[in-house]
Amino acid sequence: MRLIRLIFIVLVGLFLIALALANRELVTLSVFPANFGTFLGGQWTITLPLFLVIFVAFALGMIFGLVGEWMRESHIRRQAREEANKAALLQTEVGSLRKEHAAPRDEVLAIVDQPRKTRSPEPMPIASAEPAPGTTLPLPR
Repeated sequence: MRLIRLIFIVLVGLFLIALALANRELVTLSVFPANFGTFLGGQWTITLPLFLVIFVAFALGMIFGLVGEWMRESHIRRQAREEANKAALLQTEVGSLRKEHAAPRDEVLAIVDQPRKTRSPEPMPIASAEPAPGTTLPLPR
């Protein structure tokens, strides 16, 4: 997957370099029509290479598109956040109800149902000097 991504990035980079080399001519951008710009005073034009105009227009379009989409989906994110909060609240309520209704009603059953506390087992001796109880070994003389 990493190799495919690298190949894609290299191809896009080569395409952008070819686009920039093919469109090096200078273009003049005017903010207002010619007569209106002189009426306001000042020169409202700028001269840039065509590839730079293309790249800036693409970047601005991406930014405006992303911001517009983010704003359009804000109600969906808010609804998802509210649903997640509601689900968490219901999970805690279900947990408390399970503890309340699953508990044994009799004290004896409550003691029996409690989990055992496990202790670490004591090591067993390999051999003992005394015979085990209930064995019939000859008595010492």
